[in-house]
Amino acid sequence: MALDVGQKVKVVRVRDRVSDTVAKRLGQEGVVSKFKILDGKNIGVVVEFSDDFSTWFFEDELKQTA
Repeated sequence: MALDVGQKVKVVRVRDRVSDTVAKRLGQEGVVSKFKILDGKNIGVVVEFSDDFSTWFFEDELKQTA
């Protein structure tokens, strides 16, 4: 999946244990604001939500929306 900054996405899963604040985002839509280098081979996607909260997800935790 190729995501672009400004694209709308939906959080469809979380890989790891996360805080309740992040877990509440499951099923919500947000906008890709930037990308984050996590380690030598993974890139995270920073998603901003309508309430100005933002956090990063792995690409496979997101689904493109219209």
